[in-house]
Amino acid sequence: MLYELLYPLADSFSAFNVFRYITFRTGGALLTSLVIAFVLGPRLIAWLKAVQRGGQPIRDDGPESHFKKRGTPTMGGLMILVAMSVSTLLWADLDNAYVWIVLLVTVGFGLVGFGDDYLKLTKRNTKGLPGKGKLAFQILVSAVAAWWFIRITPTPLATGLAIPFLKDVLIDLGVLLVPFAVLVMVGASNAVNLTDGLDGLAIVPVMIAAGCFGFIAYVAGNAIFAEYLQINFVNGSGELAVFCGALIGAGLGFLWFNAPPAMVFMGDTGSLAMGGALGAVAVVTKHEIVLAIVGGLFVLETVSVIVQVASFKLTGKRVFRMAPLHHHFEKKGWAEPTVVIRFWIIAVILALIGLSTLKLR
Repeated sequence: MLYELLYPLADSFSAFNVFRYITFRTGGALLTSLVIAFVLGPRLIAWLKAVQRGGQPIRDDGPESHFKKRGTPTMGGLMILVAMSVSTLLWADLDNAYVWIVLLVTVGFGLVGFGDDYLKLTKRNTKGLPGKGKLAFQILVSAVAAWWFIRITPTPLATGLAIPFLKDVLIDLGVLLVPFAVLVMVGASNAVNLTDGLDGLAIVPVMIAAGCFGFIAYVAGNAIFAEYLQINFVNGSGELAVFCGALIGAGLGFLWFNAPPAMVFMGDTGSLAMGGALGAVAVVTKHEIVLAIVGGLFVLETVSVIVQVASFKLTGKRVFRMAPLHHHFEKKGWAEPTVVIRFWIIAVILALIGLSTLKLR
């Protein structure tokens, strides 16, 4: 909005020329979403406490340390969604369809999460929406986004799959790009959701991944940088750096209130939305496989659940003391801050490995 309003005035007022730069608007989006989160946070938390009373339901079979968190409100992801969306609409080029594709997935998945959180609160249990219904809506939203992406992106990029560490390799998936993109977005969404189990555990790795993909979006959307790095040039994808900046700012604002002991949990409203957002950005920038590296912590958490369920069904034995993986270490006696900080360190290491794919070709 500000881009459309102020940049055309650059001929009369040269100071407005800064709005042409994606880097400037990314910084503006980050700061704006941070301020919105700081201002909105206390009011939202007070309102959530008033309407939720009992707070987020706590699993009876969870780690004992979690029982003291009873009464903490959830749906704090609303803070992230509002701050991120408003900031993106203010600072991004709204004529860029990629921005709307990513917002569609983010808000759509956020609505699924909101419905899930709402049912958990009203029914006072940890089940929420039926799994099949939740998954069906996520698939629908991501399929629409994938179809839209194919319609506006030139071939062979539209249906191509880039392979990290290899230059000039683009595998044409054809119509299979849609189910593949759906898998990336839905998988990323639910992976972040599984990781969100401790104070601050999910939001920091999300911000780390958003920072990485903000940089990836910027260089992939710049013909000179893309040619130098020998990655696929996706015209217009640079604008997603603004979105990623807004996500980082909103995440920082949320972390202020989510730091131990948390005043609010993000709930599925936030985790499903942010995971979907990262997946959508990865699809647009043609770095879907890199997302699995940068977001490797989310992959580990998801694999731990799959292994646990498969092992129990096949052998009747559990591989981990509890899944997802962060609960396993809690059960082993690690203090919650120890688990969280060590997982953050893992997220940083994996992010650096993921970024190295841009140059090691």
